[in-house]
Amino acid sequence: MERNPRRRGGSSESRASQEPPLEPEEQARALCLRLLTGTPRTRKQLADAMRKREIPDEVAEHVLERFEDVGLIDDQAFANAWVESRHRGRGLARSALARELRTRGVDAELVSEAVGLLDHEQEEQRARELVLRRLPGTRGLDRDKRVRRLAGMLARKGYPEGLALRVVRDALAEEGTDEGEEEPWVWEHE
Repeated sequence: MERNPRRRGGSSESRASQEPPLEPEEQARALCLRLLTGTPRTRKQLADAMRKREIPDEVAEHVLERFEDVGLIDDQAFANAWVESRHRGRGLARSALARELRTRGVDAELVSEAVGLLDHEQEEQRARELVLRRLPGTRGLDRDKRVRRLAGMLARKGYPEGLALRVVRDALAEEGTDEGEEEPWVWEHE
């Protein structure tokens, strides 16, 4: 008769029954630490995770306050790092970054401070870099189609209409393909 190797030390059920269940505060702390190990999280993200696990609100609030006190939760640092990373890596503009931060539960005042770290010149420079990177892929298309594609790409990343059109026109002019015509089409928001 074969023995089940899992049963050597007793079943996992019997081991689990020997350990007392975790108190709600211990569960909350363990959950927050586990979630913070993988990636930074906002206070709201952690609160939502605890609510999902049915940890009482007063316990969750106490744990969140303690984690803030010791610096494990810092929504301002999270927002600042998010803006820096997503602007540099994905090329997102301030409006798109603000929208992302709000969906993650960051307070409006903290969002404003974080996106305020990017000035207009930085935003415009990043828009120019994005257009220059995509410009070669539009060669062979007519001018209007190139403008629409490039400006549309910037619009999806949150750049304002005026900035997007100016950057695209400048890039086409530098390339020598822009005759300085005005666009016969209307800006379409996606």
